[in-house]
Amino acid sequence: MSSARALSLCPDLIFLRPNFPLYKSVSAEMHEIFRRYTDQIQPLSLDEAYLDVSGVTLCQGSATLIAESIRSAVHNELKITVSAGVAPNKFLAKVASDWNKPNGLMAIPPDKVAEFVAQLPVHKINGVGKVTAAKMNRNGIYTCQDLQRYTLPELVELFGSHGVSLFDYARGVDNRPVSISRLRKSLSVERTFNQDISDLNVLQTRVEDVFVELTNRYGGLQSRYSVSKRFVKVKFSDFTRTTMEESLSSIDSQSKPEPWQNLEAFKRLARSAVERQTKAVRLIGLGVRLIPVESEAAARQLDLFTNLE
Repeated sequence: MSSARALSLCPDLIFLRPNFPLYKSVSAEMHEIFRRYTDQIQPLSLDEAYLDVSGVTLCQGSATLIAESIRSAVHNELKITVSAGVAPNKFLAKVASDWNKPNGLMAIPPDKVAEFVAQLPVHKINGVGKVTAAKMNRNGIYTCQDLQRYTLPELVELFGSHGVSLFDYARGVDNRPVSISRLRKSLSVERTFNQDISDLNVLQTRVEDVFVELTNRYGGLQSRYSVSKRFVKVKFSDFTRTTMEESLSSIDSQSKPEPWQNLEAFKRLARSAVERQTKAVRLIGLGVRLIPVESEAAARQLDLFTNLE
């Protein structure tokens, strides 16, 4: 409800000033968790995004298990709760994500779509507000099953261009892809430990494990991005954190198959980060800063012409 309405109902209501820098920071951390599972992410707002996990093999390839794993990671690492919707397309996933709020999970398997949408109230459809819902009700339309009785031309006549999407949504159809509109700036893999680690040797072993996964994750990006820097992030037992970062050096040119893939360099960064505090480590993260291949090629071309002049 509006703040004015809330204040009229509760005159003693205390409003807290929003803290958008904090919201953005937490949102960025949440998206880093998303990227452990997929690069196919379409942000909708600070606290909402679509994820395409159709090609993911983690969690046995189960979208439901992936959603549970993400929710668990967000709760354990960021101390907040999230709701998730699992479905074959964006329309149904959005509906499902709102179904069991707060802190809930709703899955709509492909073989249950027809049954689910038949009973779905029309006001649950994204874009159907109070005015449109009221118009539908006046025409005897209360559920998607009611919408299915109308032909496409009839829905367009009643609701204009929105009638096209209503025709599809009423049948659980949504062919919109997850749209990745922004270039990636980094890639990282993090591990939160069940027990805080104080032994540096044990921690270095964990660095090796994370390094392997980071290398595998980069494999899906190497045709589109090159690496300019590597970094290590450490979160301590008291939730304070620190980051060590460095540009690639001439030594890295000897690393195979990619110059940045220097395990000893990551171990050195991790050791330097840990030694900044005398506390046990709760989380270790390894990452790289990315440059789009197109941008790198353009920069090289510009340098060429500059030298010729």
